[in-house]
Amino acid sequence: MRVPPTTRVVLALGVAQTLAWASSYYLPAILARPMAAEFGLSTATLYGFFSASLLLAALLGPWVGRVIDRRGGRGVLLASNLLFAAGLAGLALAQGPLSLALGWGVLGLGMALGLYDTAFATLAGLFGSAAKGPITGITLLAGFASTIGWPLSTLMEAEFGWRGACLGWAVLHLALGLPLHRWLVPPAPPPAPLSRPAADAPPDAPVPANAMAVLIFFSAAVTVVAGAIGAHLPGLILAAGATPEHALLAASLTGPAQVGARLLQFSLLRRMPTLLVAQLACLMQAAGALVLLLAGAPGAIVFVLLYGAGAGMHTIAKGTLPLAIFGPAGYGARQGIISAPGRILQAGAPLGFGLLLAQFGAAAAWATAALSLAAFLALLALRPRR
Repeated sequence: MRVPPTTRVVLALGVAQTLAWASSYYLPAILARPMAAEFGLSTATLYGFFSASLLLAALLGPWVGRVIDRRGGRGVLLASNLLFAAGLAGLALAQGPLSLALGWGVLGLGMALGLYDTAFATLAGLFGSAAKGPITGITLLAGFASTIGWPLSTLMEAEFGWRGACLGWAVLHLALGLPLHRWLVPPAPPPAPLSRPAADAPPDAPVPANAMAVLIFFSAAVTVVAGAIGAHLPGLILAAGATPEHALLAASLTGPAQVGARLLQFSLLRRMPTLLVAQLACLMQAAGALVLLLAGAPGAIVFVLLYGAGAGMHTIAKGTLPLAIFGPAGYGARQGIISAPGRILQAGAPLGFGLLLAQFGAAAAWATAALSLAAFLALLALRPRR
């Protein structure tokens, strides 16, 4: 049976994104401790290398977006596989803290070229304003990155050590990621510039003058919430009075909640305006935090389900809102500019929220509730193009 081209591209990018996230962003959760122990470093130092790689990826985002606007995304994705493989091999061969930091730096270059922003811009180049559905599709598949990545990293580390695990991921980028991008993602020109409308065509809704500022704030706020909660979710639930078993059970529902929300958005809610989806996700995360603050441990599962569902919807909204507001022209560069501040702040979010958690306990969730509500209020100023 012949696979439709759109389905083929979505499947290829979805699998490749799963590999990219599992072998980079989700890698330290399993390998940071054995890496640090071998070199006599603290785990905090290792996470410092990781944070530096995230900062590098964020700073390069606007430049990567401009390259995709000019040349299309396939070449950038192919380069990302080579950089991921080189960075992971560098980690595997590291002989000291300096070479370990260098490996994380190369991995940061791979993240700059190979994570969601690049995939979204590639889809905008291929499908234009119709990219919303494909963007939702790849986030649905890549939502399993931690579900697949953490057990696979654990298995490889147990069998071959952390160096063998890094080499294993490097081989997967060359044997799986590279062919997927080379053979299943077609070359595409950048999004075509917007043409002047015909004289009798209805005018587009004017783009609000503050649209970029609003999108930057929205993206930064929800990215900081994701970085803070993602790093401290079990600890936050423990601080609310839950037992360790209850906290682990509740936290484990985050992934299913994200994927469930994306499935719902891909099916029943696919016609819902992107702006409304983003606003709903903000309110869900704020409501979840309030449930935890008011109900304590008994509200932990409701909190996680609301937070996880909101996070799953936000991933799609961050990719599709700029498309809905501005259209596909210049999408790559614009997306890089919008994402960069949030990705920079995300590198410090775990530390900042950890300090709040240590000082105020579960009351630290007020900060995430406030950010989610602020993002919702900011979105009220936006109107999508018709």
